[in-house]
Amino acid sequence: MPRRRQPTARQERLGAELRKLREAAGLKGREAASLLGTDAAQMSQIEAGTAGVSEERVRRLAAQYSCTDAALIDALVAMATDRAHGWWEEYRGRLPTPFMDLPELEHHASHRWDVEFLHIPGLLQTPEYARALFAYVNPEFPESDVERWVEHRMKRRVIIERPDPVPYEALVHEAALRIRVGDRTAARAQLVRVLELSEADHVTVRVIPFDLDDFGGAGSAMVYAGGPVPRLDTVVRDGPSGPVFIDAEAQLSRYRTLFRRVEAASLDPGRSRDFIHRLAKEL
Repeated sequence: MPRRRQPTARQERLGAELRKLREAAGLKGREAASLLGTDAAQMSQIEAGTAGVSEERVRRLAAQYSCTDAALIDALVAMATDRAHGWWEEYRGRLPTPFMDLPELEHHASHRWDVEFLHIPGLLQTPEYARALFAYVNPEFPESDVERWVEHRMKRRVIIERPDPVPYEALVHEAALRIRVGDRTAARAQLVRVLELSEADHVTVRVIPFDLDDFGGAGSAMVYAGGPVPRLDTVVRDGPSGPVFIDAEAQLSRYRTLFRRVEAASLDPGRSRDFIHRLAKEL
């Protein structure tokens, strides 16, 4: 297979998981390469995601690494053989690469959790809210660029609007609900939109109120995307140049625990809807 110039985060993750299996088996890269009848350089490219790998090779490596987790192996095979090009590909070269990786991650997610403190989660945003947000944060952007970002964000909502939606839970702080990113009318419309989406069976919205005692989780904003098996889960956090993808097992465990702690501290869905409805009436 030809070498990739710029692998996607999904392709890099496949390579990283194969490397973890090899290291757990106590094998060197050159030893694994010999099992495939190739050289160490090719093996290095496979583990970096810059070279593809066939289903047969994935299964052969898993067997040689003594991996008996059938669900994990099947998931890695699916990653290796997926040739689908999603809607996000039309933005390649028009938006930064990490913003292609995020909708691809969401497309394959088994579930999605969000924790937000300052902004309404992207999947719940109205076009007006997103437009005001992008325009404010990037005042140097021409209107056409802002519209491209808004369009991209709105298309990402497909994962909770399609016929087979992803189970979605959002923990949103009261601050995010009260901050008027747009004008009063846009702020009210945004709260109404959150209420409408929260009525869906697969969408859960919980509010973290200001008056919560002993709450130190304000730095725990995250996007948590579930994989086909927990080992392939991914946490996404904002970085200086865009989203940062976290997949180390110890970190994933930490973020799962953190999400559950914030969830336990938040209002239940019914009280959360009442809370948001009250805020909308105040505007």
